[in-house]
Amino acid sequence: MTDFTYDPASHYDRVTPAWGWLLGDELHYGLFAEGNEPLEVATHALTELVRTTARIQPGHLVLDVGCGTGAPACSLAHQGAFVTGITTSAAGVAAAQDRARAEGVTDRATFQLGDGEANGLPDASFDVVWVLESSHLMRDRQALMTECGRVLRPGGYLVLCDIVLRRELPLQEVRQLRPQLETLRWAFGDARMESLETYAERATEAGLDVEEQRDLTAATRPTFARWRENARRHHDEASATLGEEGMAQFIEASNLLEGFWDDGTLGYGLLSARRHPKA
Repeated sequence: MTDFTYDPASHYDRVTPAWGWLLGDELHYGLFAEGNEPLEVATHALTELVRTTARIQPGHLVLDVGCGTGAPACSLAHQGAFVTGITTSAAGVAAAQDRARAEGVTDRATFQLGDGEANGLPDASFDVVWVLESSHLMRDRQALMTECGRVLRPGGYLVLCDIVLRRELPLQEVRQLRPQLETLRWAFGDARMESLETYAERATEAGLDVEEQRDLTAATRPTFARWRENARRHHDEASATLGEEGMAQFIEASNLLEGFWDDGTLGYGLLSARRHPKA
């Protein structure tokens, strides 16, 4: 297996050119109502769920933490929000800026290098903080939640969606799973999963009022089959960046995740929380 540095910035710089082909334009899991929808329909459905949960309105200022290549941010911009996207990946920033220019929303969607655990943005400067599938790559979840709460205006919303741990893994089992976990790390980055309840505790400790915790495990499961279909359909395009070994690792990692979904180890969750209006 090819060595690489396990940190979010280098990981996304490495995989971003291929992931548009493999994961779809929005670079996140799909939310499947029927199970047979095209991936692009399901990924947009998840984006819309996060938008409605966050109660985003035209004119709202939104911070997108871990903005990927900017597709959700640009979608929000088209609907009238003003979005600041941050990521630790220079490749992601460049791709997002190109997307905003191509879609004519540079006046509403801007992107910059930034760390969700220490974003450096002004206090109480956003109506919504949006964390869509980036928190699993951040080591200090309390710092993430504290920063999200700090930059929210009183009454503002945090909405977080991500892969979550659904059962505790004893140390012995973790040791036995080491080869599989290494495959996942190679394909999807150096992730550490936490339970949805733990995210809620971190949000509460950051002074936020948790309003909703939703399990989306079943609705996201068809995502893996769509990823494998894309790997077959767009093999040549994606392998130009990942290589044959990388493609094989991606498919194996998708299979492993699907197995963890099915045995109850991992799943997918949504959390929403609000900064108290009188904060």
